[in-house]
Amino acid sequence: MFLNRIIYGIEFFVVLVVEIIKAVLDTSMCCLKGDVDPIVVEIKPDLKRPVSLAILSNTITLTPGTITIGMDQEAGSLTVSAITPRATKDIIPLEPIIKKMLE
Repeated sequence: MFLNRIIYGIEFFVVLVVEIIKAVLDTSMCCLKGDVDPIVVEIKPDLKRPVSLAILSNTITLTPGTITIGMDQEAGSLTVSAITPRATKDIIPLEPIIKKMLE
């Protein structure tokens, strides 16, 4: 079990770096085109542990173009601001990896 968490941790790091690079390119193109339409959405990820929710919140904030502006641990929800409208799965692509790694 411990070895699985290490493997998922490595996968998490690699996917996070790839998502950050994709978000940098996407955010840059949106800003250069002037295609900025900020939105605020509430997301309810399928994570049970508070540490999992905190890690997901930090990964959202690390990704350019999105920022977590609120976290309700009791309800298990995050309030996220994005510079362009996006689907929930595009805002939290790392949720399944965090779930496998920590839950």
